[in-house]
Amino acid sequence: MGFKENLKEKLKDKLDEKELELLPAGFQNLGELIILNLKSEVKKHKKLIGEKVLELYPRVKTVCSNNGEIKGEFREPQIEVIAGERKTEVIVLENGCKYKFDVRKLMFAKGNINERVRIARDVKPGEVIVDMFSGLGYFTVPIGKLSMAKRIYSIEKNKNAVYYLKENLKLNNINNVEVFEGDNRKIIPELVKKGIVADRVVMGYLPPPKDFLEDAFKIVKKGSIIHYEDLLLDEKLKEEADKSFKMIAEVASKFGFRVKLMSVNFVKGYRPRVGHYVLDILVG
Repeated sequence: MGFKENLKEKLKDKLDEKELELLPAGFQNLGELIILNLKSEVKKHKKLIGEKVLELYPRVKTVCSNNGEIKGEFREPQIEVIAGERKTEVIVLENGCKYKFDVRKLMFAKGNINERVRIARDVKPGEVIVDMFSGLGYFTVPIGKLSMAKRIYSIEKNKNAVYYLKENLKLNNINNVEVFEGDNRKIIPELVKKGIVADRVVMGYLPPPKDFLEDAFKIVKKGSIIHYEDLLLDEKLKEEADKSFKMIAEVASKFGFRVKLMSVNFVKGYRPRVGHYVLDILVG
Protein backbone atom coordinates (compact mmCIF):
# COMPACT_ATOMS: atom_id res chain seq x y z
CA MET A 1 0.00 0.00 0.00
CA GLY A 2 1.01 3.60 -0.55
CA PHE A 3 1.50 6.28 2.09
CA LYS A 4 -2.09 7.52 2.08
CA GLU A 5 -3.60 4.04 2.32
CA ASN A 6 -1.29 3.13 5.19
CA LEU A 7 -2.13 6.36 6.99
CA LYS A 8 -5.86 5.80 6.46
CA GLU A 9 -5.52 2.34 7.98
CA LYS A 10 -3.82 3.83 11.04
CA LEU A 11 -6.55 6.45 11.47
CA LYS A 12 -9.68 4.55 10.40
CA ASP A 13 -11.07 4.48 13.95
CA LYS A 14 -10.26 8.15 14.65
CA LEU A 15 -11.38 10.04 11.53
CA ASP A 16 -14.61 9.86 9.54
CA GLU A 17 -14.71 8.71 5.90
CA LYS A 18 -14.58 12.24 4.48
CA GLU A 19 -11.59 13.16 6.62
CA LEU A 20 -9.78 9.97 5.70
CA GLU A 21 -10.09 10.83 2.01
CA LEU A 22 -8.58 14.28 2.69
CA LEU A 23 -5.37 12.88 4.16
CA PRO A 24 -2.19 13.77 2.20
CA ALA A 25 -1.08 11.43 -0.57
CA GLY A 26 2.60 12.09 0.08
CA PHE A 27 5.13 14.15 2.01
CA GLN A 28 8.47 15.91 1.82
CA ASN A 29 11.26 13.98 3.48
CA LEU A 30 14.32 15.93 4.66
CA GLY A 31 16.75 13.76 6.57
CA GLU A 32 14.99 12.51 9.72
CA LEU A 33 12.14 14.98 9.28
CA ILE A 34 8.87 14.83 7.34
CA ILE A 35 6.75 17.79 6.21
CA LEU A 36 3.05 17.27 5.50
CA ASN A 37 0.67 19.48 3.53
CA LEU A 38 -2.57 19.10 5.49
CA LYS A 39 -5.91 20.29 4.20
CA SER A 40 -7.75 22.69 6.50
CA GLU A 41 -10.51 20.13 7.17
CA VAL A 42 -8.10 17.73 8.91
CA LYS A 43 -5.77 20.20 10.64
CA LYS A 44 -7.69 19.77 13.89
CA HIS A 45 -6.25 16.22 13.91
CA LYS A 46 -2.69 17.32 13.07
CA LYS A 47 -1.06 15.96 16.25
CA LEU A 48 -2.74 12.59 15.86
CA ILE A 49 -1.81 12.43 12.17
CA GLY A 50 1.78 13.31 13.01
CA GLU A 51 1.97 10.57 15.63
CA LYS A 52 0.71 7.97 13.15
CA VAL A 53 3.28 9.07 10.58
CA LEU A 54 5.98 8.46 13.19
CA GLU A 55 4.59 4.95 13.69
CA LEU A 56 4.77 4.34 9.94
CA TYR A 57 8.36 5.58 9.69
CA PRO A 58 10.30 4.72 12.88
CA ARG A 59 13.54 6.27 11.59
CA VAL A 60 11.84 9.68 11.33
CA LYS A 61 12.28 11.86 14.42
CA THR A 62 10.10 14.88 13.62
CA VAL A 63 6.85 15.50 11.72
CA CYS A 64 5.89 19.02 10.65
CA SER A 65 2.94 20.72 9.00
CA ASN A 66 3.40 23.21 6.19
CA ASN A 67 1.00 25.99 7.16
CA GLY A 68 1.19 28.16 4.08
CA GLU A 69 3.24 29.58 1.25
CA ILE A 70 6.69 31.02 1.75
CA LYS A 71 6.61 34.66 2.82
CA GLY A 72 8.62 37.83 2.44
CA GLU A 73 11.83 38.86 0.77
CA PHE A 74 13.70 35.95 2.33
CA ARG A 75 11.04 33.40 1.31
CA GLU A 76 10.52 32.09 4.83
CA PRO A 77 8.51 28.86 5.19
CA GLN A 78 5.54 28.52 7.56
CA ILE A 79 6.45 25.29 9.32
CA GLU A 80 5.03 23.89 12.59
CA VAL A 81 6.18 20.79 14.49
CA ILE A 82 3.17 18.52 15.09
CA ALA A 83 4.81 15.34 16.40
CA GLY A 84 8.12 13.96 17.63
CA GLU A 85 11.22 15.90 18.56
CA ARG A 86 11.20 19.70 18.41
CA LYS A 87 14.45 19.74 16.46
CA THR A 88 13.96 21.26 13.00
CA GLU A 89 17.59 21.46 11.88
CA VAL A 90 18.33 18.81 9.28
CA ILE A 91 21.12 17.62 7.00
CA VAL A 92 20.17 16.59 3.47
CA LEU A 93 22.54 14.63 1.22
CA GLU A 94 22.19 15.39 -2.50
CA ASN A 95 24.62 14.33 -5.23
CA GLY A 96 27.41 13.91 -2.71
CA CYS A 97 26.78 17.35 -1.20
CA LYS A 98 25.54 17.97 2.35
CA TYR A 99 23.08 20.76 3.10
CA LYS A 100 22.38 21.71 6.70
CA PHE A 101 19.52 24.09 7.52
CA ASP A 102 16.51 24.76 9.77
CA VAL A 103 13.23 24.03 7.98
CA ARG A 104 11.46 26.74 10.00
CA LYS A 105 13.86 29.41 8.79
CA LEU A 106 14.84 28.42 5.24
CA MET A 107 13.16 26.68 2.31
CA PHE A 108 14.92 23.91 0.41
CA ALA A 109 13.85 23.38 -3.20
CA LYS A 110 14.40 19.67 -3.85
CA GLY A 111 12.92 20.09 -7.32
CA ASN A 112 16.01 22.04 -8.41
CA ILE A 113 18.38 19.11 -7.90
CA ASN A 114 19.17 18.56 -11.59
CA GLU A 115 19.79 22.24 -12.25
CA ARG A 116 22.24 22.52 -9.36
CA VAL A 117 24.28 19.65 -10.77
CA ARG A 118 23.99 20.84 -14.38
CA ILE A 119 25.51 24.21 -13.64
CA ALA A 120 28.24 22.73 -11.43
CA ARG A 121 29.26 20.33 -14.19
CA ASP A 122 29.33 23.13 -16.76
CA VAL A 123 31.98 25.01 -14.76
CA LYS A 124 35.41 24.80 -16.38
CA PRO A 125 38.61 24.39 -14.32
CA GLY A 126 39.93 27.73 -13.11
CA GLU A 127 36.66 29.67 -13.47
CA VAL A 128 35.76 32.55 -11.18
CA ILE A 129 32.11 32.35 -10.09
CA VAL A 130 29.79 34.97 -8.64
CA ASP A 131 26.71 33.47 -6.97
CA MET A 132 24.40 36.46 -6.56
CA PHE A 133 21.69 34.90 -4.39
CA SER A 134 23.58 32.09 -2.74
CA GLY A 135 21.10 31.23 0.02
CA LEU A 136 22.36 28.29 2.08
CA GLY A 137 24.59 27.24 -0.81
CA TYR A 138 22.21 25.72 -3.38
CA PHE A 139 24.70 26.41 -6.20
CA THR A 140 27.82 27.41 -4.28
CA VAL A 141 28.12 24.02 -2.58
CA PRO A 142 27.85 21.79 -5.68
CA ILE A 143 30.10 24.12 -7.68
CA GLY A 144 32.65 24.06 -4.87
CA LYS A 145 32.33 20.29 -4.41
CA LEU A 146 31.92 19.00 -7.97
CA SER A 147 33.94 21.43 -10.09
CA MET A 148 37.46 22.84 -10.18
CA ALA A 149 36.43 26.48 -9.93
CA LYS A 150 39.26 28.80 -8.91
CA ARG A 151 37.17 31.05 -6.67
CA ILE A 152 33.51 31.47 -5.77
CA TYR A 153 32.14 34.76 -4.47
CA SER A 154 28.83 34.07 -2.73
CA ILE A 155 26.49 36.95 -1.90
CA GLU A 156 23.49 36.60 0.40
CA LYS A 157 21.37 39.11 2.33
CA ASN A 158 19.54 36.75 4.70
CA LYS A 159 21.49 36.29 7.96
CA ASN A 160 20.04 32.83 8.57
CA ALA A 161 21.05 31.70 5.08
CA VAL A 162 24.56 33.14 5.51
CA TYR A 163 24.96 31.19 8.75
CA TYR A 164 24.01 27.90 7.10
CA LEU A 165 26.02 28.67 3.97
CA LYS A 166 29.14 28.90 6.13
CA GLU A 167 28.13 25.72 7.98
CA ASN A 168 27.69 23.89 4.67
CA LEU A 169 31.09 24.99 3.40
CA LYS A 170 32.62 23.41 6.51
CA LEU A 171 30.49 20.25 6.17
CA ASN A 172 31.63 19.77 2.59
CA ASN A 173 35.28 20.75 3.16
CA ILE A 174 35.07 23.57 0.60
CA ASN A 175 37.72 26.27 0.98
CA ASN A 176 37.63 28.28 -2.25
CA VAL A 177 34.56 30.36 -1.35
CA GLU A 178 34.37 33.91 -0.05
CA VAL A 179 31.02 34.78 1.55
CA PHE A 180 29.56 38.30 1.56
CA GLU A 181 26.54 39.19 3.66
CA GLY A 182 24.56 41.99 2.06
CA ASP A 183 22.79 43.31 -1.02
CA ASN A 184 24.21 42.48 -4.47
CA ARG A 185 23.82 46.13 -5.43
CA LYS A 186 26.33 47.07 -2.75
CA ILE A 187 28.63 44.05 -2.76
CA ILE A 188 29.22 43.72 -6.52
CA PRO A 189 30.59 47.27 -6.97
CA GLU A 190 33.01 46.49 -4.13
CA LEU A 191 34.16 43.33 -5.90
CA VAL A 192 34.58 45.24 -9.16
CA LYS A 193 36.77 47.81 -7.40
CA LYS A 194 38.99 44.93 -6.27
CA GLY A 195 39.43 43.89 -9.90
CA ILE A 196 37.30 40.76 -9.67
CA VAL A 197 35.78 39.61 -12.98
CA ALA A 198 33.42 36.64 -13.19
CA ASP A 199 33.61 33.89 -15.77
CA ARG A 200 30.14 32.81 -14.68
CA VAL A 201 27.32 34.51 -12.76
CA VAL A 202 24.52 32.54 -11.14
CA MET A 203 21.26 34.45 -10.62
CA GLY A 204 19.36 31.73 -8.77
CA TYR A 205 16.35 33.59 -7.45
CA LEU A 206 12.61 33.81 -8.05
CA PRO A 207 10.67 35.91 -8.86
CA PRO A 208 12.95 36.61 -11.87
CA PRO A 209 15.75 38.95 -10.70
CA LYS A 210 15.53 41.37 -13.64
CA ASP A 211 16.28 44.36 -11.39
CA PHE A 212 19.70 42.86 -10.68
CA LEU A 213 20.79 42.30 -14.28
CA GLU A 214 22.79 45.54 -14.36
CA ASP A 215 24.78 44.31 -11.37
CA ALA A 216 25.51 41.04 -13.18
CA PHE A 217 26.80 42.86 -16.26
CA LYS A 218 29.06 45.06 -14.12
CA ILE A 219 31.21 42.08 -13.16
CA VAL A 220 31.40 40.04 -16.39
CA LYS A 221 33.57 40.10 -19.51
CA LYS A 222 33.31 38.82 -23.07
CA GLY A 223 33.00 35.06 -22.88
CA SER A 224 31.30 35.04 -19.47
CA ILE A 225 28.07 33.12 -18.89
CA ILE A 226 25.04 34.33 -16.93
CA HIS A 227 22.46 31.86 -15.62
CA TYR A 228 19.18 33.78 -15.32
CA GLU A 229 16.13 32.23 -13.64
CA ASP A 230 12.73 32.97 -15.12
CA LEU A 231 9.04 32.00 -15.09
CA LEU A 232 7.68 31.30 -18.57
CA LEU A 233 4.38 30.12 -20.03
CA ASP A 234 4.95 26.55 -21.16
CA GLU A 235 2.65 26.77 -24.18
CA LYS A 236 4.40 29.92 -25.43
CA LEU A 237 7.90 28.97 -24.38
CA LYS A 238 9.84 30.27 -27.40
CA GLU A 239 7.92 33.53 -27.49
CA GLU A 240 8.33 34.06 -23.75
CA ALA A 241 12.03 33.15 -23.77
CA ASP A 242 12.66 35.51 -26.71
CA LYS A 243 10.92 38.30 -24.81
CA SER A 244 13.09 37.75 -21.74
CA PHE A 245 16.24 37.50 -23.86
CA LYS A 246 15.41 40.80 -25.58
CA MET A 247 15.10 42.45 -22.17
CA ILE A 248 18.45 40.99 -21.09
CA ALA A 249 20.07 42.12 -24.35
CA GLU A 250 18.89 45.68 -23.75
CA VAL A 251 20.55 45.71 -20.34
CA ALA A 252 23.73 44.20 -21.80
CA SER A 253 23.92 46.94 -24.44
CA LYS A 254 24.20 49.57 -21.71
CA PHE A 255 27.54 48.01 -20.80
CA GLY A 256 28.76 47.60 -24.34
CA PHE A 257 28.02 43.87 -24.52
CA ARG A 258 26.17 41.72 -26.99
CA VAL A 259 24.62 38.53 -25.74
CA LYS A 260 23.61 35.15 -27.14
CA LEU A 261 20.91 32.84 -25.81
CA MET A 262 22.73 29.52 -25.44
CA SER A 263 19.86 27.45 -24.03
CA VAL A 264 16.56 27.51 -22.15
CA ASN A 265 16.56 24.85 -19.43
CA PHE A 266 13.43 23.51 -17.75
CA VAL A 267 13.81 23.18 -13.97
CA LYS A 268 10.32 22.24 -12.74
CA GLY A 269 6.66 23.20 -12.90
CA TYR A 270 5.90 26.36 -10.95
CA ARG A 271 2.13 26.66 -11.25
CA PRO A 272 -0.44 25.53 -13.84
CA ARG A 273 0.85 26.35 -17.36
CA VAL A 274 3.91 28.17 -15.96
CA GLY A 275 7.35 26.60 -15.71
CA HIS A 276 10.52 27.49 -13.85
CA TYR A 277 13.32 27.87 -16.43
CA VAL A 278 16.94 28.98 -16.56
CA LEU A 279 18.27 31.00 -19.50
CA ASP A 280 21.97 30.48 -20.19
CA ILE A 281 23.32 33.74 -21.62
CA LEU A 282 26.71 34.04 -23.31
CA VAL A 283 28.25 37.50 -23.04
CA GLY A 284 30.03 38.77 -26.15
